[in-house]
This record gives sequence, structure tokens and C-alpha cells, in this order.
Amino acid sequence: MNSSIQTWQQALPHGITLSCRACGDIGRPVLMFLHGFPEAAFVWDELLEHFSRPENGGYRCVAPNMRGYEHSSAPTDVKDYRAKFLVQDIAALIDAECGPDQPLAALVAHDWGGAVAWSLANVHPERMRQLVIINSPHPGPFLKALQNDPIQQAASAYMLFLVQADAAAQLAADDFAQLFGFLRGDDAQLGGTHSLAAQAAPWLTPEMEERYRHVWRQGLDGSLNYYRASPLRPASETEDLISGMVLPPEILRVDVPTLVLWAQDDIALRPSLTQGLEQHIPDLKIVPIDKATHWVVHEQPQRVISEISRFLRPAQ
Repeated sequence: MNSSIQTWQQALPHGITLSCRACGDIGRPVLMFLHGFPEAAFVWDELLEHFSRPENGGYRCVAPNMRGYEHSSAPTDVKDYRAKFLVQDIAALIDAECGPDQPLAALVAHDWGGAVAWSLANVHPERMRQLVIINSPHPGPFLKALQNDPIQQAASAYMLFLVQADAAAQLAADDFAQLFGFLRGDDAQLGGTHSLAAQAAPWLTPEMEERYRHVWRQGLDGSLNYYRASPLRPASETEDLISGMVLPPEILRVDVPTLVLWAQDDIALRPSLTQGLEQHIPDLKIVPIDKATHWVVHEQPQRVISEISRFLRPAQ
């Protein structure tokens, strides 16, 4: 079997096209991987190659660039980035890969990809046999934290910058200095002053930096529209979308066997966001990962692979 990465443009029935990366033979059980901000499908390459090998399950492994990223469709209207449309994209991609009546072996998702995955698992649990979430808050605990937890409110304050009209221009300035600072884990929030030497990030090699630049040069507003379209962000002096918000229990429940991996040194999404998950997810396993940040897929890929491997049911 050829384990090299395949790339193509997948046209979906509702007019959106997603640029995709994949390894493995068509017709095998499918693992699908969803990236977050400010990343892209390429961050999953090591996992695509690993899980497509016969000795590791021989899966068909697919990672789309979400709408607004890389060469995928990037609508300009913020409303087109509401959760129901993002879920529609991935449900249609699952149909294209698996057929209309076959579920994914598992959906693996990080950050904003995880937000979409939580919603998809709630609305369409029949589309997947298992769910793996990596540092992406479930909307139930996240809303409570944004309403009541000053530490998480401060950690999420960067969202208030990302929704600003000129955020893309600021992020692109000085060869994407702020975005690279974000990847390096600078303590300063996005929108502030960053020192690129603040922390070491050995995984962020010159070659990896260029891969990120290639994606960011396609435009940043699509990725920022995820934040603009979502009401789940901290209240500010000029805007408060969450104080009185109540999410009904039926839109929070996930009846899919779920593994949650949580890097403990994530400065944006605190470990406390895993508290209370069991009330929404009856079949839940939470694995904390020490000495890892939000970018744990880059930092500890073998640990992530091993935890997912232990969780996965054998491919049929």
C-alpha cells in the first residue's frame, strides 16, 4: 500500500469545496481528522501516515482543510461560519468518503475542529463510531467557565481581538509575527506585544514555519470568521453575548464513545474545562497529558498516537 499523502479538492453537494489530504486505501474504515486555528490539514500528516499502515489498522485517513482555510471555499459572510454550516461540510465529506449509510471509524478533532466535532456528534451520532477530542472545550463546561471563571475568562480574552475587523491585517504584519508568537506560547495575548524568543518550540522548525506561511498567505479572514460567528466568547465592555445564555441539555449530549486528550499546559484552554463532561457524555474517557501545550499534536505526536490507538476499536 502506498502511504504517501494524497491531496485533492472535494466538491460537496451544497456548493462548498474542501481541499483534503489523505492516506490509505479507499474502501477501508475511515478516520477523519479536523484541525483548529490557526492551523490546517497538514498538521495531521504524521497521524494520517501512521494509521493508514496495515500494522496500525490500515485505515483510510482523511484530513480536510476546514472552510475558510488553505484552498477550501472561504465565504465572506460571517453568518456562513455558524456551527450548522460547518457541521454540514463535515457530514457531507463523511458521505463522500464512507457512503451515506456508513459511519466513520472515528472522528479526531482539535481546537475549532473539536467544536465542530462536538456539534456533529450531537446532531449526527450515527455518522461516527467513536470520537476523539484534543484540547477543545465542550460547549457546556465552556459556557459555564466564560460566565463564572475569571481564570478562563482571562485566558480566552484573545478572542476579543480575533473578532475585530482589522485582526487579519494585524496578524499578517511583520511576517505573521503575532501568529508565530501564538504558536510559541507567548504569554502576551494576541493583539498585544510579542517577543518571538519568549519560549522555545523545537517543533516549529523553519520548514514548519514555511508550511504555516503557505496557509496564512491564502488569507486569514475565513479562519477568524469562526470566532466572529460564535457567541461563545468572553463578555467585554461593549459586548456581552453570554451572561444570560442557557444551552438546553439536548444540544449538549454526546452518545458516542468519546476520548478526550487534554494537554495540561494549554494557556488558552485550561484543564478545568474537562470538569463536568461526564454529565453530557455517558461513555467518556479523559486522559491528561502533562508537559504539553495547546500544540500537543506537534509536541507529542507519539503520545497522541498511542492514546488514540488504545481507544480505537479494531478496524472491521
